[in-house]
Amino acid sequence: MSAPEVYEVPSAPLDLGRADDEARLAGASHWRVAARRLRRNPGAVVGAAIVAVFVLVAVFAPLIAPYDAGELPGRAEIRPTYIPGPSDEYLLGLDRYGADLFSQLVWGARASLLIGVLSTLLGLLGGILLGGLAGGLGGWTDTGVMRFVDLLLAVPSLLLAVSIAAIAGPTPAAIVIAIGAVQVPIFARLLRGSMFAQRGQDYVLAARSLGLSRRTVTMSHVMPNSASPVIVQATLLLATAVIEAAALSFLGLGGGSPTTAEWGRMLTSAQSELEIAPRLALWPGACIAVTALGFTLFGEALREALDPRSRKR
Repeated sequence: MSAPEVYEVPSAPLDLGRADDEARLAGASHWRVAARRLRRNPGAVVGAAIVAVFVLVAVFAPLIAPYDAGELPGRAEIRPTYIPGPSDEYLLGLDRYGADLFSQLVWGARASLLIGVLSTLLGLLGGILLGGLAGGLGGWTDTGVMRFVDLLLAVPSLLLAVSIAAIAGPTPAAIVIAIGAVQVPIFARLLRGSMFAQRGQDYVLAARSLGLSRRTVTMSHVMPNSASPVIVQATLLLATAVIEAAALSFLGLGGGSPTTAEWGRMLTSAQSELEIAPRLALWPGACIAVTALGFTLFGEALREALDPRSRKR
């Protein structure tokens, strides 16, 4: 007697792609699946490469830059109507004050990275505090916190940043505080909405049915599962922070002297030299644009990797 034939019931196809299906079948975590999607995304690869170069240049600036920040090795070669261009000694030429332009760009990358990261961390901490209170407690706390957030969002971001920086004084710390304050309501609203969406999930209802306290459910279950969109937004806001830092420095709110190695400050100094040396504005402007592009590409790719529903069809 022959053995009975065994028929396999075909499973319903998944929309996340073959590699994602295999990852799920193998028990891969959500973040591991997202990492696989990132590796297959050309935009993520390009963005990550740009960000990696930017970070490496900023970290190893003392080793890469031929001269120290603010050093003026070519001061004697500057003439009222002539600024030396690229040469064997100065890769990108000199600026109006005799500083090596390449060295200034390298040191400017460090300044932009510090301001961008610190301001985003400041905004993230403030947003987590406000958004966590609103999303975790709800009720009148939620109403009061969100009205304050709405008040901050009602003011244009650049105007708010300029006002805070002007009050705090023309220093790099003032720029960090100004940009961070602008980002606080963005993170707060995003985290609060994400927490509200998670509160109705089955795992939250199951935790409450087991008798866990509201604080335990919020801190151990709701908050960690609400972090993905906040992390993505932080990556995207790093690009905004670099641009806003350059804008505030361009307006003279970052302090320092005309020879300060900061991309926005370099653009300010280059305004009066556009006719005889347009490269003085071209290079720092290109650095700002490319760095912001890198963070934006990587942030958008990370958004798609963590939430496949956001993919563009």
